[in-house]
Amino acid sequence: MTIQNTSHPIKSPPDELVPSRYAVRIGEIDVLVVSDGVLPLPTKMLGYNADPTEHAAWLDGMFLPPDAFDWALNVVVVRSGDQTILIDAGLGLDPDLNLPRAGQLIKRLEAAGIDLGFVTDVVLTHMHMDHVGGLLVDGVKQRLHPDLRIHVAAAEVKFWESPDFSHVSMPPGFPDALRATAKRFSKEYESQLRLFDDEHEVAPGVVVSRTGGHTPGHSVVRVASGKDRLMFAGDAVFAVGFEHPDWYNGFEHDPEEAARVRVRLLRELAETGELLVATHMPFPSVGHVAVDGDHFRWVPVFWDY
Repeated sequence: MTIQNTSHPIKSPPDELVPSRYAVRIGEIDVLVVSDGVLPLPTKMLGYNADPTEHAAWLDGMFLPPDAFDWALNVVVVRSGDQTILIDAGLGLDPDLNLPRAGQLIKRLEAAGIDLGFVTDVVLTHMHMDHVGGLLVDGVKQRLHPDLRIHVAAAEVKFWESPDFSHVSMPPGFPDALRATAKRFSKEYESQLRLFDDEHEVAPGVVVSRTGGHTPGHSVVRVASGKDRLMFAGDAVFAVGFEHPDWYNGFEHDPEEAARVRVRLLRELAETGELLVATHMPFPSVGHVAVDGDHFRWVPVFWDY
Protein backbone atom coordinates (compact mmCIF):
# COMPACT_ATOMS: atom_id res chain seq x y z
CA MET A 1 0.00 0.00 0.00
CA THR A 2 1.46 3.33 -1.00
CA ILE A 3 1.62 6.47 1.07
CA GLN A 4 -0.75 8.38 -1.20
CA ASN A 5 -3.44 5.76 -0.60
CA THR A 6 -3.25 6.01 3.16
CA SER A 7 -2.60 9.64 4.01
CA HIS A 8 -6.18 10.91 4.16
CA PRO A 9 -7.98 8.61 6.63
CA ILE A 10 -11.76 8.63 6.89
CA LYS A 11 -11.43 8.68 10.66
CA SER A 12 -8.78 8.44 13.32
CA PRO A 13 -8.27 5.33 15.43
CA PRO A 14 -10.72 5.18 18.37
CA ASP A 15 -8.18 6.45 20.91
CA GLU A 16 -7.20 9.53 18.88
CA LEU A 17 -9.01 12.84 19.03
CA VAL A 18 -7.48 14.18 15.80
CA PRO A 19 -5.60 12.67 12.80
CA SER A 20 -1.95 11.85 13.48
CA ARG A 21 -0.62 11.88 9.91
CA TYR A 22 -0.59 14.40 7.10
CA ALA A 23 0.46 13.95 3.47
CA VAL A 24 2.39 16.33 1.23
CA ARG A 25 3.29 15.80 -2.41
CA ILE A 26 6.73 17.10 -3.44
CA GLY A 27 6.74 16.73 -7.22
CA GLU A 28 6.83 12.96 -7.77
CA ILE A 29 7.83 12.22 -4.18
CA ASP A 30 5.31 11.34 -1.44
CA VAL A 31 5.96 12.76 2.03
CA LEU A 32 3.95 11.71 5.08
CA VAL A 33 4.34 13.53 8.40
CA VAL A 34 3.49 11.23 11.31
CA SER A 35 3.05 12.31 14.92
CA ASP A 36 4.94 10.25 17.48
CA GLY A 37 2.99 12.04 20.22
CA VAL A 38 4.10 14.81 22.56
CA LEU A 39 6.71 15.37 25.27
CA PRO A 40 5.65 17.42 28.31
CA LEU A 41 8.76 19.46 29.11
CA PRO A 42 9.56 22.56 31.21
CA THR A 43 9.16 25.86 29.36
CA LYS A 44 12.48 27.06 30.78
CA MET A 45 14.23 24.66 28.39
CA LEU A 46 12.89 26.64 25.44
CA GLY A 47 15.17 29.67 25.52
CA TYR A 48 16.88 29.16 28.85
CA ASN A 49 19.42 31.91 28.05
CA ALA A 50 16.68 34.51 27.49
CA ASP A 51 15.81 37.41 29.78
CA PRO A 52 13.12 36.00 32.13
CA THR A 53 10.73 38.90 31.51
CA GLU A 54 11.06 38.58 27.74
CA HIS A 55 10.73 34.81 28.00
CA ALA A 56 7.54 35.10 30.04
CA ALA A 57 6.13 37.65 27.61
CA TRP A 58 6.72 35.35 24.64
CA LEU A 59 4.96 32.45 26.38
CA ASP A 60 2.04 34.68 27.31
CA GLY A 61 1.80 36.03 23.76
CA MET A 62 1.68 32.48 22.42
CA PHE A 63 -1.04 31.49 24.96
CA LEU A 64 1.31 28.91 26.47
CA PRO A 65 1.49 28.04 30.18
CA PRO A 66 4.45 29.47 32.11
CA ASP A 67 5.80 26.23 33.56
CA ALA A 68 5.49 23.35 31.06
CA PHE A 69 3.89 22.54 27.71
CA ASP A 70 3.77 19.75 25.16
CA TRP A 71 6.57 19.56 22.62
CA ALA A 72 5.45 17.85 19.44
CA LEU A 73 7.32 14.84 18.07
CA ASN A 74 7.13 14.58 14.28
CA VAL A 75 8.57 11.85 12.07
CA VAL A 76 8.54 11.74 8.26
CA VAL A 77 8.09 8.90 5.78
CA VAL A 78 9.28 9.53 2.21
CA ARG A 79 8.52 7.46 -0.86
CA SER A 80 10.96 8.08 -3.73
CA GLY A 81 10.96 5.59 -6.59
CA ASP A 82 11.14 2.11 -5.13
CA GLN A 83 12.53 3.32 -1.79
CA THR A 84 10.54 3.92 1.37
CA ILE A 85 12.52 6.09 3.76
CA LEU A 86 11.79 6.65 7.44
CA ILE A 87 13.32 9.90 8.69
CA ASP A 88 13.86 9.50 12.44
CA ALA A 89 12.11 6.87 14.51
CA GLY A 90 10.45 8.56 17.47
CA LEU A 91 10.87 7.96 21.18
CA GLY A 92 9.89 4.33 21.59
CA LEU A 93 9.37 3.33 25.21
CA ASP A 94 11.27 4.63 28.24
CA PRO A 95 9.22 3.92 31.38
CA ASP A 96 11.86 5.51 33.62
CA LEU A 97 11.04 8.96 32.19
CA ASN A 98 7.25 8.56 32.42
CA LEU A 99 6.40 9.90 28.94
CA PRO A 100 3.28 7.87 28.06
CA ARG A 101 1.96 10.31 25.43
CA ALA A 102 5.02 9.86 23.21
CA GLY A 103 6.34 6.75 21.48
CA GLN A 104 3.27 6.30 19.26
CA LEU A 105 5.09 5.91 15.93
CA ILE A 106 4.94 2.14 15.37
CA LYS A 107 1.20 1.82 15.89
CA ARG A 108 0.57 4.95 13.82
CA LEU A 109 2.64 3.62 10.93
CA GLU A 110 0.53 0.47 11.12
CA ALA A 111 -2.65 2.56 11.12
CA ALA A 112 -1.35 4.29 7.97
CA GLY A 113 -0.84 0.93 6.26
CA ILE A 114 2.95 1.24 6.25
CA ASP A 115 4.62 -2.15 6.70
CA LEU A 116 7.95 -1.89 8.52
CA GLY A 117 9.26 -4.72 6.39
CA PHE A 118 9.01 -2.54 3.28
CA VAL A 119 11.06 0.32 4.71
CA THR A 120 14.31 0.32 2.73
CA ASP A 121 16.15 3.14 4.50
CA VAL A 122 16.18 5.03 7.78
CA VAL A 123 17.76 8.48 8.03
CA LEU A 124 18.64 9.78 11.48
CA THR A 125 18.90 13.53 11.98
CA HIS A 126 20.76 12.67 15.19
CA MET A 127 20.83 10.02 17.90
CA HIS A 128 18.84 11.56 20.74
CA MET A 129 16.45 8.97 22.13
CA ASP A 130 13.34 10.67 20.71
CA HIS A 131 14.79 10.08 17.23
CA VAL A 132 16.05 6.48 17.52
CA GLY A 133 13.95 4.91 20.29
CA GLY A 134 11.23 3.57 18.02
CA LEU A 135 13.73 1.13 16.52
CA LEU A 136 14.45 -0.24 20.00
CA VAL A 137 10.86 -1.22 20.83
CA ASP A 138 10.58 -4.95 21.47
CA GLY A 139 9.88 -6.88 18.27
CA VAL A 140 10.53 -3.99 15.86
CA LYS A 141 13.98 -5.07 14.68
CA GLN A 142 12.65 -8.50 13.74
CA ARG A 143 10.01 -6.87 11.51
CA LEU A 144 12.48 -4.67 9.62
CA HIS A 145 13.96 -5.69 6.28
CA PRO A 146 17.27 -7.54 6.86
CA ASP A 147 18.99 -5.29 4.31
CA LEU A 148 17.70 -2.07 5.90
CA ARG A 149 20.17 0.82 5.56
CA ILE A 150 20.42 3.34 8.41
CA HIS A 151 22.06 6.60 7.32
CA VAL A 152 23.66 8.78 10.01
CA ALA A 153 26.56 11.22 10.09
CA ALA A 154 29.86 9.66 11.14
CA ALA A 155 30.40 12.58 13.53
CA GLU A 156 27.18 11.66 15.33
CA VAL A 157 28.20 8.07 15.97
CA LYS A 158 31.64 9.24 17.13
CA PHE A 159 30.11 11.79 19.51
CA TRP A 160 28.00 9.19 21.34
CA GLU A 161 31.04 7.06 22.09
CA SER A 162 31.83 9.67 24.78
CA PRO A 163 29.12 12.36 24.75
CA ASP A 164 29.61 15.83 26.23
CA PHE A 165 26.68 17.20 28.27
CA SER A 166 28.51 20.20 29.72
CA HIS A 167 26.54 22.80 27.71
CA VAL A 168 23.00 21.38 27.89
CA SER A 169 20.14 22.33 30.22
CA MET A 170 18.04 19.18 30.53
CA PRO A 171 15.69 17.88 33.24
CA PRO A 172 17.20 15.30 35.63
CA GLY A 173 17.43 11.81 34.19
CA PHE A 174 17.61 12.84 30.55
CA PRO A 175 21.42 12.78 30.11
CA ASP A 176 21.63 9.23 31.46
CA ALA A 177 18.69 8.10 29.34
CA LEU A 178 20.11 9.71 26.19
CA ARG A 179 23.52 8.18 26.78
CA ALA A 180 22.12 4.70 27.42
CA THR A 181 19.76 4.76 24.43
CA ALA A 182 22.44 5.90 21.98
CA LYS A 183 24.83 3.22 23.24
CA ARG A 184 22.20 0.50 22.91
CA PHE A 185 21.18 1.69 19.45
CA SER A 186 24.78 1.72 18.16
CA LYS A 187 25.31 -1.80 19.46
CA GLU A 188 22.09 -3.29 18.08
CA TYR A 189 22.25 -1.69 14.62
CA GLU A 190 26.02 -1.39 14.07
CA SER A 191 26.04 -3.65 11.00
CA GLN A 192 23.29 -1.65 9.29
CA LEU A 193 24.73 1.82 9.78
CA ARG A 194 25.75 3.67 6.63
CA LEU A 195 27.93 6.59 7.69
CA PHE A 196 28.47 9.80 5.73
CA ASP A 197 30.69 12.80 6.38
CA ASP A 198 28.88 15.93 5.16
CA GLU A 199 26.26 15.05 2.55
CA HIS A 200 24.72 11.92 1.08
CA GLU A 201 21.99 11.18 -1.48
CA VAL A 202 19.76 8.55 0.09
CA ALA A 203 17.40 8.25 -2.89
CA PRO A 204 16.61 10.29 -6.00
CA GLY A 205 15.67 13.74 -4.72
CA VAL A 206 16.38 12.90 -1.06
CA VAL A 207 19.64 14.31 0.34
CA VAL A 208 20.82 14.35 3.96
CA SER A 209 23.32 17.06 5.00
CA ARG A 210 25.18 17.46 8.28
CA THR A 211 24.70 20.80 10.03
CA GLY A 212 26.13 20.17 13.49
CA GLY A 213 25.12 22.45 16.35
CA HIS A 214 22.34 20.59 18.12
CA THR A 215 24.70 17.63 18.20
CA PRO A 216 27.98 17.33 16.26
CA GLY A 217 26.36 15.09 13.64
CA HIS A 218 22.93 16.69 13.54
CA SER A 219 21.63 16.65 9.96
CA VAL A 220 18.74 17.93 7.88
CA VAL A 221 17.03 16.18 4.98
CA ARG A 222 16.11 17.98 1.76
CA VAL A 223 13.46 16.55 -0.56
CA ALA A 224 13.29 17.93 -4.12
CA SER A 225 11.30 16.94 -7.19
CA GLY A 226 10.37 19.16 -10.11
CA LYS A 227 9.84 22.68 -8.77
CA ASP A 228 8.87 21.51 -5.28
CA ARG A 229 11.16 21.52 -2.25
CA LEU A 230 10.83 20.51 1.40
CA MET A 231 13.33 20.47 4.25
CA PHE A 232 13.02 18.29 7.34
CA ALA A 233 15.09 20.26 9.82
CA GLY A 234 15.09 17.85 12.75
CA ASP A 235 15.90 19.77 15.95
CA ALA A 236 17.59 22.73 14.27
CA VAL A 237 14.35 24.75 14.42
CA PHE A 238 11.80 24.95 17.22
CA ALA A 239 8.79 27.16 17.91
CA VAL A 240 10.49 30.13 19.53
CA GLY A 241 13.37 30.06 17.05
CA PHE A 242 11.66 32.27 14.47
CA GLU A 243 11.22 35.34 16.67
CA HIS A 244 14.24 34.54 18.84
CA PRO A 245 16.71 32.39 16.88
CA ASP A 246 19.40 33.24 19.45
CA TRP A 247 17.49 31.57 22.28
CA TYR A 248 18.96 28.22 23.25
CA ASN A 249 17.18 24.86 23.42
CA GLY A 250 18.12 22.88 26.53
CA PHE A 251 18.93 19.80 24.43
CA GLU A 252 21.56 21.56 22.32
CA HIS A 253 25.06 20.25 22.98
CA ASP A 254 26.66 23.30 21.33
CA PRO A 255 24.03 26.05 21.72
CA GLU A 256 26.08 28.84 20.14
CA GLU A 257 26.70 26.80 17.00
CA ALA A 258 23.08 25.60 17.03
CA ALA A 259 21.91 29.24 16.95
CA ARG A 260 24.19 29.97 13.98
CA VAL A 261 22.88 26.89 12.15
CA ARG A 262 19.30 27.92 12.89
CA VAL A 263 19.76 31.41 11.44
CA ARG A 264 21.50 30.04 8.34
CA LEU A 265 18.75 27.51 7.66
CA LEU A 266 15.93 29.99 8.28
CA ARG A 267 17.54 32.47 5.89
CA GLU A 268 17.86 29.76 3.27
CA LEU A 269 14.23 28.71 3.70
CA ALA A 270 13.01 32.31 3.51
CA GLU A 271 14.98 32.88 0.30
CA THR A 272 13.91 29.69 -1.46
CA GLY A 273 10.31 29.56 -0.23
CA GLU A 274 10.53 25.80 0.23
CA LEU A 275 8.44 23.98 2.80
CA LEU A 276 9.73 23.31 6.29
CA VAL A 277 8.92 20.42 8.61
CA ALA A 278 10.67 20.08 11.98
CA THR A 279 10.54 17.55 14.78
CA HIS A 280 9.25 19.78 17.56
CA MET A 281 7.04 22.20 15.65
CA PRO A 282 3.30 21.73 16.29
CA PHE A 283 1.90 18.91 14.15
CA PRO A 284 1.74 18.69 11.17
CA SER A 285 4.60 21.21 11.11
CA VAL A 286 4.28 22.05 7.41
CA GLY A 287 4.85 25.68 6.51
CA HIS A 288 7.06 28.40 5.11
CA VAL A 289 9.54 30.84 6.62
CA ALA A 290 9.25 34.57 6.04
CA VAL A 291 11.59 37.41 7.01
CA ASP A 292 10.05 39.72 9.63
CA GLY A 293 12.35 42.70 10.22
CA ASP A 294 15.47 41.41 11.96
CA HIS A 295 13.85 38.07 12.71
CA PHE A 296 11.70 35.42 11.02
CA ARG A 297 8.06 34.45 10.89
CA TRP A 298 6.47 31.01 10.70
CA VAL A 299 3.71 30.72 8.06
CA PRO A 300 1.78 27.44 8.39
CA VAL A 301 0.25 26.05 5.22
CA PHE A 302 -3.50 25.77 4.90
CA TRP A 303 -4.48 22.19 5.65
CA ASP A 304 -5.45 20.21 2.55
CA TYR A 305 -8.35 17.89 3.29
